[in-house]
Amino acid sequence: MSTVAVLITCHNRKVQTIACLDRLFTQLLPQSNALSVYLVDDGCTDGTAEAVASSYPAVRILRGDGSLFWNGGMRVAFAEAMRSDFDYYLWLNDDTHLHPTALDTLLGASAVLEQDGKNAILVGSTCDPVSGSWTYGGMRRQRSWRGIAFLPVQPQPDAPQACDTMNGNCVLIPRAIAKEVGNLDAAFRHGMGDLDYGLRSRKAGFEIYVGTGYAGTCAVNPAQGTCLDQKASFFVRWRNLVSAKVLPPKEWLVFTRRHYGLLWPVYAVSPYLKTILGLGLRTNGFKDDRQTN
Repeated sequence: MSTVAVLITCHNRKVQTIACLDRLFTQLLPQSNALSVYLVDDGCTDGTAEAVASSYPAVRILRGDGSLFWNGGMRVAFAEAMRSDFDYYLWLNDDTHLHPTALDTLLGASAVLEQDGKNAILVGSTCDPVSGSWTYGGMRRQRSWRGIAFLPVQPQPDAPQACDTMNGNCVLIPRAIAKEVGNLDAAFRHGMGDLDYGLRSRKAGFEIYVGTGYAGTCAVNPAQGTCLDQKASFFVRWRNLVSAKVLPPKEWLVFTRRHYGLLWPVYAVSPYLKTILGLGLRTNGFKDDRQTN
């Protein structure tokens, strides 16, 4: 029997949160697997907690005040779940709709790797519900003359694919890794925490694999009105860039110092300088305002 703690954080997306739970609780799993859901309601004012309690009374609801954002909310859920020492911890975004066999596929791949003596993180890839194109999942770190980028690792139908880190939309973490690496880092409020966790796990000697096929769907919002929108005013792009949801300077400084090598000061100033000069930015796999909060 495998016990799985499902960790979710939400903020005023009641319809999406319920839809996410609908897909989660209809997963095709052997009866030997038991799911326990920890949902952080981060100051929702749209009745999310009440709707969840009514539809899924077994979900454990944890309360936030609206200031946690994704990383902070997931930290609360992760910390509470780790008190009960589950076999696995599943990060799940509340706008991710899992396919019926997604969790069974990830658990099966993890079991195979464990038989080979490997404790590894398994990443479930998501695609756009309309186009079918890749949206979130495992990332490969690439160094080039342009700097460091995190590029998507496309899921394959026949075998898991190795990667360097991941987006946090659908991630299965075995107990051994959770104990060794610990929680998401409190240095981050929203984005960067998931990529940081993957990179720290790799530094600790653990492997990360992208599971076979797509685990589900998750749409990406358009770039209009964000720091990626070259048609927006400088003020709009700058405000979005330094917000808690994209690249707040103090958090970006921590991330670059930790993961970008000797040239980290160059990478630390690069996105801000490019925005000032009106040059285009790459998303590099970081979360933005399309995510919770």
